[in-house]
Amino acid sequence: MSEVFSVISPVDGKVLIQRPWATPAMLDGALARGHAAAPAWAGTTLTRRVRILHRLVDAFVAQSDEMSPELSWQMGRPVRYSGGEINGFAQRARVMLQLAPEALADHVPEPQPGFTRFVRRVPHGLVLVLSPWNYPYLTAVNAVIPALAAGNTVLLKHSDQTPLCGDRIVAAGVAAGLPENVLQSIDADHGLVAKAVADPRVALVSFTGSVGGGHAVVSAASQRFVGINLELGGKDPAYVRVDADLDHAVPNVVEGAMFNSGQSCCAVERVYVHRDRYADFLDAAVAEVEKLRLGDPLDPSTTLGPMVRTRNADAVRAQVSEAIDRGARPLIDPAHFPAASTHGPYLAPQLLVDVDPDCALMRDETFGPAVGIVPVDDDEAAIAAMNDSRFGLTASIWSPDRNAALAIGSRLETGTVFLNRCDYLDPHLAWVGVKDSGRGCTLSQVGYEALTRPKSFHLRH
Repeated sequence: MSEVFSVISPVDGKVLIQRPWATPAMLDGALARGHAAAPAWAGTTLTRRVRILHRLVDAFVAQSDEMSPELSWQMGRPVRYSGGEINGFAQRARVMLQLAPEALADHVPEPQPGFTRFVRRVPHGLVLVLSPWNYPYLTAVNAVIPALAAGNTVLLKHSDQTPLCGDRIVAAGVAAGLPENVLQSIDADHGLVAKAVADPRVALVSFTGSVGGGHAVVSAASQRFVGINLELGGKDPAYVRVDADLDHAVPNVVEGAMFNSGQSCCAVERVYVHRDRYADFLDAAVAEVEKLRLGDPLDPSTTLGPMVRTRNADAVRAQVSEAIDRGARPLIDPAHFPAASTHGPYLAPQLLVDVDPDCALMRDETFGPAVGIVPVDDDEAAIAAMNDSRFGLTASIWSPDRNAALAIGSRLETGTVFLNRCDYLDPHLAWVGVKDSGRGCTLSQVGYEALTRPKSFHLRH
């Protein structure tokens, strides 16, 4: 492994950042400092912790003007959408801080004469947060802010594609007056991350990323009983029922599949449409995709930027090519997107029909702007198709019938069921995956449970 790493910008293929990897000695120092800082931060009142973290959010938002283009240069999302992620960071953080007092309150059972009894949520200690590049601020905030609110210290390791994002979050903590070493950031390669996961000073690991990355974290932790929270991949289905309002469903499903160039764990990656609405859905979906403008993400008129790396785009190209070789029919002419190339990160979006259900496009995570669309005869067929996946993060149903959605949703093997929306996180609700989409939970009051441990007090008078 090289002693330095380079961030290649997807915008122009040039080196954007070059910086040294952390050394084992640097990791040891960060772990020692974070571990040592934990007792004092845990002993700080919740009211004071929350007050400081609100200041951190203020300081973070104050960097918006610099962060927006910086984000596009690192991972390619159009600058017109950067504000949404920055504001989303603030919204999620403030919701989690609002929920903290109730989530962390003592649980007191019914009185028993002569005794005081209660269960208290206490922090783990030092939490290692491993964040990805696709939503570098939104994924980090899910763990960093509530972990700190709960009284943990945090060592943040951001993706080597978006290292400036880790710097920005830590800088906001410094500006807010967060005590020294309560929040640190480190640029660590995979080998060093494995050492951190295995280190006894790390009390909890919160990982967001691929299924392969999740397995690597579990393997690194296999010799000790450390808590692990995993937010992994998805192959999220959408089901357009016979009674769906296509004027609403089509643009939202297309956006759910194509936003951020499809690089979202909860992007729509499979679409099932009732056979009676299939032709109309296809016509409208093609028209919606053709409205997208692929190009320079720093141009405010661009709505579809490059994928993060050429190899990621090539992986999507391979899935599309395999699907076509097995009989699928593409509906989008790449010539409609002149910025697209046959090699490189600028990839034209694609809709495919007549797709073999066993091809990679329908089985494996695509994480790009390509989606298969399949007709189904009824709700039963849709439920079977939606559940036919090793993933289970979100699923969306498009219908005016709330009762039907509840009945269908109760049978879906997924962490979140949407009705008439998709590709969205509500911080008041638990974010959770089943099967290969992860384990554990973030956000909502429930999310605090993973970031703390219960401690019982049984006091005899």
